[in-house]
Amino acid sequence: ETVYRRLMERLSTADTPQGALRNIIDGWFYALEEDVLAEGTIAAEDQAALVQRTSELLEQRLAKVSTTAPMFSAALRGYREAQLAGDRPGADGVLAWLAGQPNVAAAAKRVAGVKGDIDHFGALSFLQGVLLVLRDSGHRGLLVILDEVETIQRVRSDVRDKSLNALRQLIDEVDAGRFPGLYLLITGTTPFYEGPQGIQRLEPLAQRLHVDFQTDARFDNPRAVQLRLPGFSLDRLCAVGCRVRDIFVQHAREPARVRELCDDRYIRDLAEGVAGKLGGKIGVAPRIFLKKLVADVLDRVDQFAEFEPRAHYALTLSETELTPVERQAMGATDVDEIELTP
Repeated sequence: ETVYRRLMERLSTADTPQGALRNIIDGWFYALEEDVLAEGTIAAEDQAALVQRTSELLEQRLAKVSTTAPMFSAALRGYREAQLAGDRPGADGVLAWLAGQPNVAAAAKRVAGVKGDIDHFGALSFLQGVLLVLRDSGHRGLLVILDEVETIQRVRSDVRDKSLNALRQLIDEVDAGRFPGLYLLITGTTPFYEGPQGIQRLEPLAQRLHVDFQTDARFDNPRAVQLRLPGFSLDRLCAVGCRVRDIFVQHAREPARVRELCDDRYIRDLAEGVAGKLGGKIGVAPRIFLKKLVADVLDRVDQFAEFEPRAHYALTLSETELTPVERQAMGATDVDEIELTP
């Protein structure tokens, strides 16, 4: 239920970078009304008949989900009724409950005729409903990224075991086809996948995610359930920089000039310069390298006809623009910055 709540909070589309649930549901109701009008049996001016037929169509579309999560369709129906009645607080409360938020006022729940909070099993069923609404609204599906799952290694053992089992259950449900249109991506460090406090702690989960990485990394199977990500090298950093440059060129006012002055050779020189100032640690260089490339170089080349990066730009790194990890990699630049311990 926690994952579901966070997912709804951070749900994004191309038009809405965060908190897109309301727009998605409103768009879905609009699509339902369009489908009703396309039937040709109800006039757009007949608001009562349109609302009635739209509610019927809602039940038809959610029939499969309603068998396991009847409160999902009830909440959608209550949200729509509150909107039509001009009850904005009621609609907001129902939407918050639908998104898995705790401590929703009882008055808001009464608007939709629902009780309690969304539990573990209800969250999975509600996710089915959200996927159905997404597909019905013209979206191809939903990409869910569970990032830095290795953090569960640092919690209490009982919480860790519960989290690992929940992860195993979610993977099984996805594999069984319960969530059509859902693409699940999980990221974690090597110790999480191979260490005793990670997935190896739960044998069924370890079996499902096992991949033999003894073969040369060049021949890793991209279709495997698990992919290993090699660390950044200078060549990889340059490749990313060139790709960003190519994307920038597609939208630049002076694409030919940008491509000429910021060629592959210059991007490599800039990458070497950034990495050099960070003690040669390529792994911590990508963020600041791309920031310098876009903001300090590409933008200026595109905007100023006289600007030439090799003549007018000198790479500098200020501590105020660096993260703690980057500052540590940069090291001391003056003898007074060296900390001496007695």
